[in-house]
Amino acid sequence: MESAIPKYLKQQRTRSRSIKEDFQPPYPATVARFTKDIKNVVMAYFGVQFPKEHADVLTPLVLKEMGIKLSKKLGPAHWDIATYEDEESFVNLLFIAYWDQPSNYEKWYIANVSNWLNNPFNDSLIGTFLEELTPSVERFETLYSSVVSDGVDHMSSERSSPMQEHGYWGSMRDRIPLSQTDAMDAVGHPQVTEVGLIKKVLPQQNLCLIRSGQDWTMTCTDQRKMYLEEVEPVLSKGMLFLRDEGESVDCYVNRYMKILDSNGNLMEQSFGMGWWRSLEALEKWSKSHPTHVAIFGAAMKYLNKFSSDAKLTLYHEVSVADKTEQRFEYYNCHSKTGMLKLA
Repeated sequence: MESAIPKYLKQQRTRSRSIKEDFQPPYPATVARFTKDIKNVVMAYFGVQFPKEHADVLTPLVLKEMGIKLSKKLGPAHWDIATYEDEESFVNLLFIAYWDQPSNYEKWYIANVSNWLNNPFNDSLIGTFLEELTPSVERFETLYSSVVSDGVDHMSSERSSPMQEHGYWGSMRDRIPLSQTDAMDAVGHPQVTEVGLIKKVLPQQNLCLIRSGQDWTMTCTDQRKMYLEEVEPVLSKGMLFLRDEGESVDCYVNRYMKILDSNGNLMEQSFGMGWWRSLEALEKWSKSHPTHVAIFGAAMKYLNKFSSDAKLTLYHEVSVADKTEQRFEYYNCHSKTGMLKLA
């Protein structure tokens, strides 16, 4: 059984793992593997926001225009389209795009979306924002329950064989290569500033981002019924807690999103996307808060019932970013949009 951390990123540990060397995880899981030439990846969240009553007209416009831009030369290796209704009842469309070469991203950005924060759709009803990380490979980890690719995995060269660091509290941290030598504690606080019509958020050190997804496309009959009636409602409740009361647990922003196809149709996939003050705060909520204890319990009930026949696929990616690897900018957005909530 191999380690989640690839051999070329192994270091002499100054911080110990949460498990002993002979630990055996309760079920198999894999992580994404990247070629050595990839030093940083780009995780760019392009957001478009508008009042719900205008969604029927504006959604097709935005989907068409962004589809064209993302398909241009030097565009992302992969992108997802997702939607959610925020706490102010605005529709938000997010285009989550991934690059394995930041230099290609910068060239694409300049050529195609340099006006992203200056009314690119020529409509005063629309707000736009960019939430962007470019973490080094030492600063993020992945986890997959199946062979299905999601998110940053689309840029990987392969998957690991079943690996050891999962199925216990603390495994998320143990999969991040930097955890071998660094506690990754939060330093400072994000600060909201205004530059003309654009609001920017000055970053803090070791901000944490999680994208944690569910795909029930392959489920049927009893499995689908159990997921939709017993698991998803508990998950939704926990995601809404983080959206509306996340400040109490150091979750800055949380979005529970539904994935769309290129025509705007809902797919049978969802994910939670959260900006956290620190990995430690995310770990604490995951381990002990009643909302996540309920999510974990519902998921384990499903997995224990269907065991190796379970068709629900799960994944996540977690980054702990250096402050030089972060960018947050907002144009014509309401005051509770993303990190603007911290103002």
